[in-house]
Amino acid sequence: MLATRGESPEARAALSDLCAAYYEPVVKFLRARLRNDDQARELAHAFFEQLLEKNNLSSASPERGRFRSYLLGAAKHFAADVHAKEHAGKRGKQHEHVTIGEGTDTSPGVDPPEPDVKPLEIEFDKQWALTLLDHAIKQLEDEHRDTGKLQQFEVLKPWLTGGGTTSQDDVAAKLGMNEGAVKVAIHRLRKRFREIVKSEIAQTIPESDDVQEELRYLMQVVSG
Repeated sequence: MLATRGESPEARAALSDLCAAYYEPVVKFLRARLRNDDQARELAHAFFEQLLEKNNLSSASPERGRFRSYLLGAAKHFAADVHAKEHAGKRGKQHEHVTIGEGTDTSPGVDPPEPDVKPLEIEFDKQWALTLLDHAIKQLEDEHRDTGKLQQFEVLKPWLTGGGTTSQDDVAAKLGMNEGAVKVAIHRLRKRFREIVKSEIAQTIPESDDVQEELRYLMQVVSG
C-alpha cells in the first residue's frame, strides 16, 4: 500500500496492481447492494478509475487502520453518492459525475446510514479473504514453478484448503515419493501457505494490529 504513494511510474504501477488485486471485493459489495452484476462491475470500474486518476489512496496510511476498512468505507461513500445523484437526476436535477476525494469523505468510520449494512460488509470481507487466499496460492504456485516443482504443487494443492480426497498412497505413487515424504511435503506446503497469507495480511493492517487476529476473523468470515 505504501508503495502507491507519489507520482513516480513505480507508484502508479503499484496503485494499478493494488486496484486490480482488490477489484473483486468491491464488486461483491456493490453486487450485494445493487442486486445487479453488470451495474456492480460498471460502478466498480468507475470507482477504481477515479482512485487511479486522483491517487486517493495517498491519504490511506497504516496508522489510520486496516486498508480493508479504508477501501470499504470509500466504496460505501461512492455507492451512496451514486444513489443520491441518481435520485437527484430523477427529480429533474442535472446528473453529476461522482468524484472520490472532492467533496466526498472516504475516511473509514464515517459511513452514511444505510439499511442492512452489516450483511454488505460481511460480503465484502468474505470476498476480501477469498481474494487474499487466491493471491497466496498464486504466489505459492509461482514459487514451485520457479523451483521446477509445479507438478508436485498441483497434486498437493487440494490439501491447502482441506479438499484433498485422493489417498496419500496414490499421491505418493503419482509423484514417485514414499508416503512419509508426501506427509512432509504437505506439511511444508501448508506452513509456507500460512506464511504467505500472514505476509499479505501484514501489508494491509497497522503494525500495531495482530496479524493472527485478522487471520482468524477472515477465516471465520470465509467459513460462514
